[in-house]
Amino acid sequence: MRRARVPTHWLFTDERLGGPAPGDPLWAAIHRLPRGGGIVFRHYGLPADQRHALLQSVLALARRRGLLVLGAEIGGTPGGRHLPGHARNRHRPMRGLLAAATHDRRSLLQAFRQGADLVFLSPVFPTRSHPGGRVLGPVRFGLAAAGATGPVIALGGMGPERLRRLKPLGASGFAGIDCWLA
Repeated sequence: MRRARVPTHWLFTDERLGGPAPGDPLWAAIHRLPRGGGIVFRHYGLPADQRHALLQSVLALARRRGLLVLGAEIGGTPGGRHLPGHARNRHRPMRGLLAAATHDRRSLLQAFRQGADLVFLSPVFPTRSHPGGRVLGPVRFGLAAAGATGPVIALGGMGPERLRRLKPLGASGFAGIDCWLA
């Protein structure tokens, strides 16, 4: 936590949430995040100009709500940067936090060695984002997170109830998409 306090509640954005229209689920999800929460802005499928315009709208709302925003493969996010698992450029952002996507203990340890301030470890439970995909489950999550040198945020099928189960196993917080829609 070299640069800022790390939120414990996170929203990952994607095209399923919509965004450009005021009634899209993205805006309700952002409003459900508690003050001090975080957003990982992705929306990879949008054309660059639309993606940047949406990011500016998300940043404006996040400022008003006291939320931190990390950009995934997009510049202009003062909160920092999120490195997806496929990211090749692992340089620290000029300011803010550096987060990394991890899927096992090896990638988690490597991310912290390379300077990540926090990691998202996933998928912990089944998720609509990756139907039928292999999940860690609580035991493998705990084994991967054990002794981590920074915050480990659980991602994949998460919500507040599941976070309570994972905190004793090393979860510092949780992230999701669908959990912010209900």
